[in-house]
Amino acid sequence: MRSCRNRRNLIVNLIGDERLDYLLAENLRIIQSPSVFAFSLDAVLLARFVYVPIQKGNMIDLCSGNGVVPLFLSTRTKGTITGVEIQERLYDMAVRSIAYNGLEDRLEMIQGDIKEMPSRLGYGKFDVVTCNPPYFKTPPTSEINENEHLAIARHEILCTLEDAIRVSSALVRAGGKVAFVHRPDRLNDMIELMRKYRLEPKRIKFVHSKEGKEANTMLVEAAKNGQPGLKILPPLVVYDGNNEYTPEVREILYGND
Repeated sequence: MRSCRNRRNLIVNLIGDERLDYLLAENLRIIQSPSVFAFSLDAVLLARFVYVPIQKGNMIDLCSGNGVVPLFLSTRTKGTITGVEIQERLYDMAVRSIAYNGLEDRLEMIQGDIKEMPSRLGYGKFDVVTCNPPYFKTPPTSEINENEHLAIARHEILCTLEDAIRVSSALVRAGGKVAFVHRPDRLNDMIELMRKYRLEPKRIKFVHSKEGKEANTMLVEAAKNGQPGLKILPPLVVYDGNNEYTPEVREILYGND
């Protein structure tokens, strides 16, 4: 076990192969582990895409992993943010990252199954719900990653897309926002399930690895009990012709500097 010291002289314990990484644009630090969990660009884009109230509000992030989305959201709002993660190791990493950044007054992590959260936290209690759920339907056991942490994060082993949408609808207030990041090949499923649970899709943004390539990620925001009316936002391209981040992505990751 190692210790690192931040600008406030607080101590954080790092376990095994964990490291303390910068969230540069937000001037925050986050605990990561390549063998357990390291966040992807998808989580960053979700946190930047969703509408959040600036001065106050009650937000919840489902399938939080190591807490990256709540940490990113903390720089966009002064409201309270709850993260929910079922895996104890990832939950513990998120708790330590929140403490290291001194955000315990606004950010809280809960370890548990998202399916239990409506009865545990209350129905319609949140203004905003975000979710970066497992992307892939569960394949045959022989094809599942042997790393349990990665398998649960990537495959619908403990949580399906319908679970995530149903729970999001139960947690958000009428008129509140729900935002997901997912793969474009699940768009039909996403819209069908959102409408089944009274979430009306309002904004969609597609993300492309390069200009001219098919989209490999989508961001979808819906309103609880909203009226029909969907906007397709301009696409986001991640890499330019030199395999470097485009200016828009660089600003998202690193800020204006």
